[in-house]
Amino acid sequence: MPRRLRFNGAGSGDDGCPSVHEDVDSGEVIVHGPPLADPEDIAQLRHLSEGEVAIVVPRELLGGWTPEERTRQARTIALDEFSGLFGRFEHTAWRLETRRRYASDEATDTYRQFVETGRVDWTYDNPYCRKIREQTSQGKRVERVRIVDQEPTVGQRYLLDNARRNSGMGEDIRSMWRADADRLRLPAEDFWLFDSRLIAALRFDEGDRLTHVDLITEPAEVVRCGMIRDAAWHHAVPWERFAAHLPDA
Repeated sequence: MPRRLRFNGAGSGDDGCPSVHEDVDSGEVIVHGPPLADPEDIAQLRHLSEGEVAIVVPRELLGGWTPEERTRQARTIALDEFSGLFGRFEHTAWRLETRRRYASDEATDTYRQFVETGRVDWTYDNPYCRKIREQTSQGKRVERVRIVDQEPTVGQRYLLDNARRNSGMGEDIRSMWRADADRLRLPAEDFWLFDSRLIAALRFDEGDRLTHVDLITEPAEVVRCGMIRDAAWHHAVPWERFAAHLPDA
């Protein structure tokens, strides 16, 4: 089975080389870049085995992009503490949604209404809506990019309809086809990025139920998620324009 590699970052050159990747399962770091070619330089290396290649890597690349000790990267929180983050961010809250279904949506009356009628009579009388309207009324930004399959799932169509309500609360929501997300090498991750400094990585079980959230402040991870945000936001389409070109179910 191939490794699950995640791109962490690259050098400052135009070709993005050298680059650092991380094995998301083992934590191992993979570096590729220009080889050390001068025989006199190679002769000074110790323990260079047959088949090994010495790679030239700027010191700042390893300092900025290799992961720190994992226990320092994440703090697991329960869902009630996660909800409190939406009342404490200072400037921006940005979300990437990549899943094909969310079990929590399917347990709601609005989901059942959507399945039966294809549309929902949305209201704003829940704590999340009140909190987001309060935040956006202060000029804070709440933004999302939602990944949609070429044949959208029922859950993805439900969320496109849900965008009507969330836009009414002041959220800015965009959508993107999964094929385009794959072309851009966006990861299949769900996370919130608060104020470009705090990641809330959403963790799901095999039944697509949100179980807990990992808070991450490790600088290289925050920068990586910022790069994901910039690419996704640039290429995604405002939800209304995206939905207008969606074939009828």
